[in-house]
Amino acid sequence: MTQIRFARPEDVSTILRFVRELAEFEREADKVVATEALLHEAMFGERPVAEAVIAEREGEPLGMALFFHNFSTWTGWRGLYLEDLYVTPEARGQGVGAALLRHLAGIAVDRGCTRFEWAVLDWNEKAISFYKAMGAEPMDEWTVNRVSGDALTKLAGRG
Repeated sequence: MTQIRFARPEDVSTILRFVRELAEFEREADKVVATEALLHEAMFGERPVAEAVIAEREGEPLGMALFFHNFSTWTGWRGLYLEDLYVTPEARGQGVGAALLRHLAGIAVDRGCTRFEWAVLDWNEKAISFYKAMGAEPMDEWTVNRVSGDALTKLAGRG
């Protein structure tokens, strides 16, 4: 039986391994610059900004969901944003991903969140179908924007 629990500091190396495996799947392995120290600080430091849950069976990690809270000015309430959902290749198709999503939905409800959101790559049709089957509604009218690196420094007027 799959069990889901909140990540602990000793899980950081597993979480980073999962992040790297996810990045490889998403064809962006060279973009991962996170370290165990950075993830530890982000999740367990003085001012945590992210949380994670681990799915495991008999103590063996099968996957994880890393998330944080966002805020909706329209509702006046916080939401839950899923940054990464990852299930190991050998555990896929066994309900682990669905269990992780259901667990996070429960966290969102328990914490009074009015939304549970995430992004998915356009080419990942398997994931898109899975998310739709779980009740997610694609927000086709929205485009995700990002400013990073030199462009971020320039936008901040510091470069």
